[in-house]
Amino acid sequence: MAGIEPALPAPAHTVDPRVAKTAADPVADTPSEGLSGSPADASRGTARDSASPAPDVSAVDQLAAVQDRLAGWISDLSTLHDLTEQLARTRTLGEALHELLRAGASLVGARRGLVVLAPSDGLGPETTVGLGLGHAEIGHIETIPRRALSYARILDGLPEQDPGDDARTDPLDDTRHGTRGEGRAPGPGGDAPAGPCTEIAEPDIPGEKDLDPRLREVAARLGYAASYAVPLSAEPLGRTGAAVWLYDEPAEPTERQRHLVGLYRAHAAEHLARLLELHRSRQALRTLHTELLPQRLPRIPGVRLAVRHSTGPRGGGDWYDALPLPDGALGLAVGSVTGSGPSAVAAMGRLRASLRAYAVMEGEDPVAVLSDLELLLRLTEPARSATALFAFTEPPPGTVMPGGIADPFPRKLVLAGAGHCPPLILGALRTEFVETSLSAPLGMLACWEAPSVEIEPAGGETLLLYSDGLLHRTGEPMDRAFTRLHAAAAGVPPASRHDPEAVVDHIVRTMLPQGLDDPSSEEDVVLLAAYFEG
Repeated sequence: MAGIEPALPAPAHTVDPRVAKTAADPVADTPSEGLSGSPADASRGTARDSASPAPDVSAVDQLAAVQDRLAGWISDLSTLHDLTEQLARTRTLGEALHELLRAGASLVGARRGLVVLAPSDGLGPETTVGLGLGHAEIGHIETIPRRALSYARILDGLPEQDPGDDARTDPLDDTRHGTRGEGRAPGPGGDAPAGPCTEIAEPDIPGEKDLDPRLREVAARLGYAASYAVPLSAEPLGRTGAAVWLYDEPAEPTERQRHLVGLYRAHAAEHLARLLELHRSRQALRTLHTELLPQRLPRIPGVRLAVRHSTGPRGGGDWYDALPLPDGALGLAVGSVTGSGPSAVAAMGRLRASLRAYAVMEGEDPVAVLSDLELLLRLTEPARSATALFAFTEPPPGTVMPGGIADPFPRKLVLAGAGHCPPLILGALRTEFVETSLSAPLGMLACWEAPSVEIEPAGGETLLLYSDGLLHRTGEPMDRAFTRLHAAAAGVPPASRHDPEAVVDHIVRTMLPQGLDDPSSEEDVVLLAAYFEG
C-alpha cells in the first residue's frame, strides 16, 4: 500500500515465551562460576554431551509464532489502511485536521490533543484545532511560554542530535523530554538517523520538576499528565505544523505506537500539503472574485440596498451590480457566466465592466443593454454563454427633473432578462415572481432579443434579484426550489420587511440552513435586495 513500509517491528505479543526464557537462562548464556572441575560442572557437561541436539522450540511452536507475527502485521496494515482511507475522504483543511487528530489519538492511545497549522513559508493560513479541547482550554495552553510548549519547540526547530554524544547511546531512551531524530520511525533495531529532533515526549508532567511551572499549572488545571508531540512536514512546503496528543495519566507511546503513528503522519502530512495548496488557490481565486464585484453599494434617494454573496470553492462566474445612473436613476444587474475557475472569474469581470458601460449610455432601455452585451460576448468569447438580468429604476416620485419640474408620476421599473431566473417582489399586499418573457442566455443564438417588462413597485416593497445558485444549493428540483424561495420571502416577519438587510438574512437562513459558506457546495450564491421607500 502506498505510503506504508512493509517492514514493521515485531508485535510485542508475538515473542515466544520459551525463546525469551532461553535467552534469559544464565546457565545457557554465561559460564559457571567457581571451579571448573566441580562435580556439578562435570555432571552438567556429561548431560550436555550425551543429549542429542534438538531445537529449543518445536516446529509447531515456531509456526504458531510466525502466524501470530503475520497476524499482527496484517492487523496493523488494515488499521493504517482504514485510517488513511478515511483521511483521503476529507475535502477541506478543517476536516483533515480533525481526522488527523482523531486517528492519531487512536494510534497512540490518547484521548485529547491539538494540531497547530503554521506553514514554514509564512503564507498561511495559521490555525489551531483541538480534539476534546474547547477554545477556552486551547487558550489556557497558549498562555504557556513558547519555549516550554513541546509543539512550539518543534515548530521553532530543534538542534540536530549529536551523533557522537555518548550520553544517549540508546535511541529509545526518552528521558525527560525524549526526542527522536528526523526521518522515518525506527525499525526493530531501534536505529534512528541523526538530524533535527522531531518528536518530544513528556511522559510525566506532574513528576518532572524541571518543567516550566506554568506548564505544570495548566496541565493540572486541564487534567492531563503527559504529552507526545510530532511534526507535520511534506515536500515541497516543508514543515506545515505540529500535532500533540495529551494523556490523562502519566504515559508515553510504545515503540510500536510511535512507528505506526509515524507511518500515518507521513501520509497525513502529504495529504495536508495538497489541501493547503488547494486552499490557498481557492482563497486567491475568491479574493480576485470579490475584488471584481462592488466593494460597497451606492446610496440612492428612495432606495435601500442589501446583498449577500458567496463564491464556490472553485471560483464561479456569478456576479451582481448596482450602479447610480444620471438623473437619480438606478441600475440593478445579476448574471452568471458558464464555467468555473480563473477563466470564468476573468470573463465575469469583463462582462460586468462592459454592462456598466452600456448601462451608463442606454440604461433606460434594458433590452438594448443586453443586446449590446450579447454581441460583445459573441465576438470576444464565442465559446462562452451567460445569463443576465438588468433592471432600470426610474427616479423616485417628486424628483426634480431638468428644467426644475418635479416628476409627478410614480416610480417605474423596467427590466429584461436573458435566460436568468425571474425576480421576486415582496410587499405587504403581494409576494410574487415578476413574469419576464422567456429568452435564451446570451451567446446561445445568432441574435438575441426579448421584450422588456415594466412594473411599478409600491412604497414598502422589496425587489429580490438572485442567481440560480441560491436554488441549486437547496438540493431540490427547480420547481420545488422556486416554491421554497417564494415561501421564504412570504415568511419574512412584517417587522423586518422594511429592512433589506433583515430580508436577505431571513431568506438565506430559510433557504440555506448550512449558511452561505458551505464547503460541501460548489455553487455561487447571489441575493440582491432593493427596498423602495414610500
